[in-house]
Amino acid sequence: MVFSFDRLLSASRPIVPVVHLTGAIFAGGRALRRSLSLQRVATPLERAFKMKKAAAVALVINSPGGSAAQSSLIAGRIRAHAAESGLPVLAFVEDAAASGGYWLACAADEIFVDANSIVGSIGVVSAGFGFQEAISRLGIERRLHTAGIRKAILDPFQAEREEDVAHLRALQQEIHRGFKAWVRERRGQRLKGEDEQLFSGAFWTGSQAVESGLADGIGQIRDMLRERFGEKVRLVPMERKRGSLSGFLGVGGGAEKRLEDLGPQALAAIEERLAWQRVGL
Repeated sequence: MVFSFDRLLSASRPIVPVVHLTGAIFAGGRALRRSLSLQRVATPLERAFKMKKAAAVALVINSPGGSAAQSSLIAGRIRAHAAESGLPVLAFVEDAAASGGYWLACAADEIFVDANSIVGSIGVVSAGFGFQEAISRLGIERRLHTAGIRKAILDPFQAEREEDVAHLRALQQEIHRGFKAWVRERRGQRLKGEDEQLFSGAFWTGSQAVESGLADGIGQIRDMLRERFGEKVRLVPMERKRGSLSGFLGVGGGAEKRLEDLGPQALAAIEERLAWQRVGL
């Protein structure tokens, strides 16, 4: 056996696995572009926290938000792994950690941002359109049959009803309460300012987020980890394995299924684009 001094040095270097949480947050497989869901990130997270000799786990976050349920599930999984492994978790925000993206950032023990990152948007939004007058002008008759008087609540081809909007707002308030409780739990005494401002749904630059306690400092992942663990720290990306090109194109019998999925995927891509636009990106 040939002794390798380089290998010995490499083995003694601190290791920090890096998990990228990039994209809008939706249930798995909905968007053409990269999106976040528990299904998509479960394996990279597990690999990161189980990596031998890891000194910490780093999360690189770049998300405008999306599904509250998926945000909660991913953040919960991160905290479960952290509790089991005892590893500290450090989050590094790139363009944005807004809404559900900030929910994910709060799963870390410390949050670092760029001065120009977009951070916050601690709120809940629901958006849609009303087409009831448009179809009337086109001479289209709406035919809708349900079992359950609330089954067609907020149908876009019918006029809004006050009781339906009140029901939606009650759901939003419940989700918002959970979001606020999570931020308070994770950020604690570091938060500065009034709740009415912090939890209004507004978003701020990274510099402003540090001032309000939504983030801990300004810094980039490479520099911060070198400062924390030494110049020899080794960053190991935990990239999710991608399928083959032939699988994406549907070679071998899957092409028809890919074509069937284009409609829903296109809508999801539009939804993702709107999520980014809400934070000005």
